[in-house]
Amino acid sequence: MGAEEPAEGFSAEAGRSRKIIHIDMDAFYASVEQRDNPELRGKPVAVGGSRERGVVMAATYEARKFGVHSAMPSVIAKRKCPDLIFVKPRFDAYKAISLQIREIFAEYTPIIEPLSLDEAYLDVTENLKGIVLATQIAEEIRTKIRAAIELTASAGVSYNKFLAKLASDHRKPDGLFVITPKMGPAFVETLPVRRFHGVGPATAKMSGLGIETGLDLKGQTLEFLQQHFGKVSSYYYWAARGVDERPVRADRIRKSVGAENTFPADLFVYEAARDALRESIDKVWGYCERFGIRGRTVTLKVKFANFQIITRSRTGQMPVRTRSELEQLGDALLEPLFPVVKGIRLLGISMSSLAAEEAEHPEFSLPV
Repeated sequence: MGAEEPAEGFSAEAGRSRKIIHIDMDAFYASVEQRDNPELRGKPVAVGGSRERGVVMAATYEARKFGVHSAMPSVIAKRKCPDLIFVKPRFDAYKAISLQIREIFAEYTPIIEPLSLDEAYLDVTENLKGIVLATQIAEEIRTKIRAAIELTASAGVSYNKFLAKLASDHRKPDGLFVITPKMGPAFVETLPVRRFHGVGPATAKMSGLGIETGLDLKGQTLEFLQQHFGKVSSYYYWAARGVDERPVRADRIRKSVGAENTFPADLFVYEAARDALRESIDKVWGYCERFGIRGRTVTLKVKFANFQIITRSRTGQMPVRTRSELEQLGDALLEPLFPVVKGIRLLGISMSSLAAEEAEHPEFSLPV
């Protein structure tokens, strides 16, 4: 294969005529809380637990000005913003609103690929209203979300998924940005690689190789990237050229379902950890039951008191059929870790290699 030939579904010319929109709700969980409680409007709000072991799940833009962001320990968030107001998450409300937003999308296209409750790709190349301009569709969707749901959304419009997501990030919050085929390659060249969707975990390694920007990444051969990054190298190679031939998949099935729990005090005893894991098992199995899905791979996640994270997995030839079986597998993965020297602050369990009866299961974690 020549250096400039497409690899693994990527090509330099195909797909230029596609019209892809990426919709991303602004600070979704936190904005819902402000919408539903007028006393919170204009104030720094974090959705999550305020206790010592709590974690910020979402933060309003008022809180972000102080450096508060999702996945930040609540103690640090409170230190950065002493006036921060913590609100417990209401996932039933968020899911219901997400479905309302999805109904607005469906007025324009059936080709909707949810990434989470607050984010989705839409292919509007051929749309239900016969609107020629994807920008017009994106603006109509944002207007309808604001009017009907009283929330704001940012939108990115481009000729592929990679660039559409970059575009939606570009004018947040409550913005709309378009990256045309003519703009695409040059736009990518100027960006830090840490801004590339899907590159995150490899950013440090790229930096060590002198790859800081899209232009730096574009300067590498496919062979060089394969040597250092393996299977994802083709994605990196073509993304640096503004190319992404992944389709918007309306039948997208989530790859895994998981739940985890951070404890108020570290756990040192197997029996206590085993009992604590039950709540996450209940969450995972409840989701599987609701949607009629089963998985073959069970993974245990453990975070110790020093924040070291390890995982242990087991894959069977047949899917896990019962909650009892999931519990037994979880216990079998957990028990060999004891006795522990450092306490356990978080436990999680997930199932992957899923087989689904339902057509659509957007990926999202199920916090306990």
